[in-house]
Amino acid sequence: MNILVYGAGAVGGYLGGKLAAAGHQVTLITRSATAKVINDDGLLITEGGVTLCIPIRAVAQLAEALGVKPNFDLVIFGMKSYDLGAAVTALADLYPDAPCVMSTQNGIGLEQFIATRFGAERTLAGSVTIPISRAEPNRLIVERTSRGLGIAPVQPGSDAGRWVDLFRVAGVRAGAATDYQAMKWSKAFLNIMGNASSAILNRPPAELYRLDAIFDLEMRMLRETLAVMRRLGLSVINLPGATARPLARSLSYAPRALLHIVFNQVISRGRGDKMPSFHIDLAADKERSEVVFHNGAIAAAGREAGIATPVNATLNDILTRMVQGSIQRETFDGRPDRLLEVVGRYERDEVIA
Repeated sequence: MNILVYGAGAVGGYLGGKLAAAGHQVTLITRSATAKVINDDGLLITEGGVTLCIPIRAVAQLAEALGVKPNFDLVIFGMKSYDLGAAVTALADLYPDAPCVMSTQNGIGLEQFIATRFGAERTLAGSVTIPISRAEPNRLIVERTSRGLGIAPVQPGSDAGRWVDLFRVAGVRAGAATDYQAMKWSKAFLNIMGNASSAILNRPPAELYRLDAIFDLEMRMLRETLAVMRRLGLSVINLPGATARPLARSLSYAPRALLHIVFNQVISRGRGDKMPSFHIDLAADKERSEVVFHNGAIAAAGREAGIATPVNATLNDILTRMVQGSIQRETFDGRPDRLLEVVGRYERDEVIA
């Protein structure tokens, strides 16, 4: 197959590299400096203690990748959620008849936007559970080989089987889902754990989960999310290598002491002392955050559905204002008491002063 990876960061580079290693013709669109290194020295992927050097074409511009007459079987969007809108618009302008496009972004509501430009019948939702780090511009390291890729069609009744097979044959642990919204909400349920709170308080997730008040706040955040999902008729599902469903079910019946053990283990094994993605973007002065596609999207859906989501709304609003610079980072640095105070004000339908 002929495949274009538009936004070849860690996730896009990994998926494109695996497909190229399996014999497919792959083009990566990435930063110019990164493209030069990849073209000169290949793409290095270290997985399970083995490093592959994969020859692959990389370019810096969409127009260069498309050429005069594009003929791709699949376009994979690999950029951050907040960069997706511009990328979809650019691709739709230059390649409106792309036969199939797939998201890999974390967050809620992105596939609907893609489908408005390319049609639901040509849109696939992808959820990547594989933790991948970039050691060098052309070197990617898979941190857990037990994770994978969930794929679901946006068009109801369609089958993603051929695309699941494509990635499985390439050595990616891929699985199919029938309800793309259930898949994306389930992935968001996992993504939001210890993410926004860590960015706001400037502390690692494992440290915060050892604080009773923040642990309880996180559990309230997750219960709000599940309440919105129930109102929308969405079920929590497991993704390849990521079992969200048992965690969600435990929130409805398990005593607090057991939840504390279970979720602390999940955080310690999953993130531990590593700062999560929302904090990384904040520290890098990105001026944008994917929180709006997670806690923000959950709060927005809650408002529309008549479900109160004060914790999600607070986390979204504070972090959004922090990345925009209207709230100074030191305001909440190591101050859980201040975060809890603002949540209380949101519960009373107040806003940040």
